[in-house]
Amino acid sequence: MTETRGILAYGAHVPYRRLDRAAISGVMGSGGGRGWRSVASFDQDTTTMGVEAARQALGSGDSSSLSPDSLWFSTVVPAYVDKTNATTVHAALRLDAAVPALDLGGAVRSAVGSLRAALASSGRTLVVASDLRVGLPTSADEAAGGDAAAAVLTGSSADGPLLADYLGGASTTAEFLDRWRTPGDATSHTWEERFGEQAYGPLLDRAWSAALADTGLDAADIGTAIVTGLHGRAVKRLGGRLGVAVADDLADTVGNSGAAHPALLLADTLDSADAGRVVALVVLADGVEVLMFRTTDALASGRPSRSVATQVEDRADVAYPTYLAWRGLLEVQPPNRPAPSRPSASASLRRSDWKHGFVGSRDATTGTTHLPPSRVGIGGGAVDDMEPAPMADNEGTIVTFTVDRLAYSPSPPIVFAVVDFDGGGRMPVELTDVDPTEVAVGDRVAMTFRRLHTADGIHNYFWKARPVRG
Repeated sequence: MTETRGILAYGAHVPYRRLDRAAISGVMGSGGGRGWRSVASFDQDTTTMGVEAARQALGSGDSSSLSPDSLWFSTVVPAYVDKTNATTVHAALRLDAAVPALDLGGAVRSAVGSLRAALASSGRTLVVASDLRVGLPTSADEAAGGDAAAAVLTGSSADGPLLADYLGGASTTAEFLDRWRTPGDATSHTWEERFGEQAYGPLLDRAWSAALADTGLDAADIGTAIVTGLHGRAVKRLGGRLGVAVADDLADTVGNSGAAHPALLLADTLDSADAGRVVALVVLADGVEVLMFRTTDALASGRPSRSVATQVEDRADVAYPTYLAWRGLLEVQPPNRPAPSRPSASASLRRSDWKHGFVGSRDATTGTTHLPPSRVGIGGGAVDDMEPAPMADNEGTIVTFTVDRLAYSPSPPIVFAVVDFDGGGRMPVELTDVDPTEVAVGDRVAMTFRRLHTADGIHNYFWKARPVRG
C-alpha cells in the first residue's frame, strides 16, 4: 500500500501586541491606514516566535507523541548569521541530538520552498517559518507588515493520522526585481507595482494549470484557495481570477508576515476547515508555488490548543513610539542601571537543558521539584538522587509579585512574580505581555520562550511567564 504524505500537525504564533495603523498618522501626520498589524515584543525575535509556533504544533492532538526526524527553520530576519538559529529552536523543544536542525532562509520563498521539500521527502520534518517585518516610518511596508511564526510537521500516513493529505502541486520561477534587500539593510526596496503584477500574471497562470493537471483536479474541486505574497496588488488581482473562494489574508488584523504568512494562513484555514475540503496554497514570491491539500477526519481532534483566531483576538495595543523604539528606529534614553554582561558560552552549554528547555530536577525520594535544578534534595538532603523535571508546559499561579522600575530592561518596568507551578515547583520569573497595573496574586500563567537581553552580539534566551487569558 502506497503511503500518503501530508500534514501530521501544525501550529502558529501571533504576538500579543498590535499596532493600530491609525496611530502612525496620528504621530507622523501621514502613513498608516485602517486596522492593526501584529508586533513582536521587545523580548521576541524570529527564533523565539518560531519556538512558540513549534510548541503549538508538537503539543497538539496525536502529534504530542511524534518527534520530528529533522527540523528546518526559515526566516529572512535571522537572530544570528554564521551561527545556526535552528539549533536554539531544537534546544527549546528538547529534541534528541541525532535530529538535525538546519536554517533554510535568505528569501521569503525559502519558507514555502522548505514546506514543499519536506512534503516531497521522507521521514517526519518540522518546518518552522518566522518573520519580523520592518518598514521605514510612514511607509506602506510598515503599515502592511506583521510579525508571526508558523510550524508544520510533515510526514506519512505510517507516522500517524494525517490532518491533511498532500495531493501535489506545481512551481514556476523567474528572475525579476520585484522586492529586494541587501545584507545589512533593515528595510526592503520595491519596484513599480504594475511591473510586478504583470510579471506574476503568466507565472501564476502556468503554475495553477500545472497544479490542477498534477492533482487531477478542476477549479470546481477547490474548496478554498489561500493566495499570499508581499506584492499586495498582484495577490489581490491575480487571486481573484482563479475562479475559487479565496481565504481571508488577515491583512486587517495581523498584516502580512512575509516568510511566515503562507503557513500562518494555512493554519488559520485548517483551524475551521471541514473534513474532505481541498485547500490550495498559492504563494507569489520570485515565481509562484502552488500546493494542494485535502483535509481528513483526523483534523477535528488534531488541531492545536490555541487557534490563529484565538491569538488574533487576544491582543493589546502598543504605542507607536514604543514600537519604533523596539525596532531600533527611534533612539530613546537607556536605563540608568548598567547593561547586563554577555552570557557565558560554556555555562550555557553546561546548563542547556535548564536554559533552553526549562528542565528542573525532581527528588526521586521526596518528589520535590527544584527550580533551577539541584544536585542536593531540599527535603531529605540526598545527593544526586534526581530525575529530570520538564516544566515548560506546566502552568502556574502567581503567589506574589513586584514591579521593578530600576532594574535594566529594554522596555521598563520589569514585573517579577513568584510562581507556584502545577505539580510542584516554585521560582521567581519575569512576566511578559502584561500591563503592570493589571497583575494580581492568583493570576494563572504559562511559560514562553523569550530573549532576556543582547550583549556583545550574544542573545540571552530563557523562559518568561505570560498570563493565561480567557
